Amino acid sequence: MLSSDSDMSDLEILFDLSDWDESEIDTTDDENEPVRVYKERVNYIKTLDAHEFVLRFRVSKTLVESLLTEIYPHLNDLGSRNVDMSPLHQLLLTLRFYALGSLVSVGQFIGVSKSLANQIVRDVSCAITHLYSKYVCVNNTTDKFYKIARFPHVLGVIDCTHIKIHITRVRRITEDYRNNTGSYSINVQAVCDANLMFMNIESKWPGSTDDATIFLNSVLKVQCERKVYGNKWLLGDNAYPLKPYLLTPILNPQSRSEELYNQSHNTTRDCIVQCFKLWKRRFPALGFIIRTSVISANAVILATAILHNICITSNVDDVPPEVKIPYEEVVPVSDVLDVPKNAELEALLANHFNEEM
Repeated sequence: MLSSDSDMSDLEILFDLSDWDESEIDTTDDENEPVRVYKERVNYIKTLDAHEFVLRFRVSKTLVESLLTEIYPHLNDLGSRNVDMSPLHQLLLTLRFYALGSLVSVGQFIGVSKSLANQIVRDVSCAITHLYSKYVCVNNTTDKFYKIARFPHVLGVIDCTHIKIHITRVRRITEDYRNNTGSYSINVQAVCDANLMFMNIESKWPGSTDDATIFLNSVLKVQCERKVYGNKWLLGDNAYPLKPYLLTPILNPQSRSEELYNQSHNTTRDCIVQCFKLWKRRFPALGFIIRTSVISANAVILATAILHNICITSNVDDVPPEVKIPYEEVVPVSDVLDVPKNAELEALLANHFNEEM
């Protein structure tokens, strides 16, 4: 049996918990503390083949095993040990929510109420966010960026995407979350590398917040100002301010070098577009309205970003989703920033994007 002091290295013990029925077992460990047991539920680790498992839970069996070990202490801290469900099934329920985006559907799939499913998704997502610093970090893919369209010294590409959230009479939030289309959303800023992995992500800003404001108030901006990442550039669209460390397209290019710069910039910056597409395709809940609290939605966004990176490094297959993802609503940029070229951009145009390149 598994108590709170048990060795977590043997994950088969956790899997076996799925077959125990709380109504039939009443025992204690050597220290006279109650032993946690769980109602009988299907063990999908054992019953599904590898492809079907990834289709339903969006990650591999091996990844679930390692992830369970990493988040188990945080589940205990959040009080999820008091939920009448094994840690394995709490994780599987949450992954199923990421795959479907419906608390009702995942509750029926695992066999719990909608309210309990909501609590589990919140707790497991929060537990996964504790892994952020381990799996979301700056990677050196400058050479790979250069091979895309010959843009030199690229640290990463930056953009924002809106994740819709739900408002009810009970769950009221401020009008700050209403974006330019009239929908309620969280405006998520992210930076990715040339491998389409997240290097930085901000998920706390209401949908009405413009992209520039998010960046100018971010830790990332402070790090760039202090040259933490050296003399490398972020590439962003014209919603962002032109900075010595953040380059944007040239509006109304007047020379061949400016046209070449824009072509290379746009092609390279497409990495963040593809990153968002892959992220939302792997975890379709992000394409639907997230019907949880804002705090839970923030945790879901960060947790899926972490899992997105783990899936890439673990070579998890990018299988089509079970559900049809809604057409993504394009939120228009409130302000397009047209600013004079700075010294860094002028030097780049003269020394790299010349007419003879």
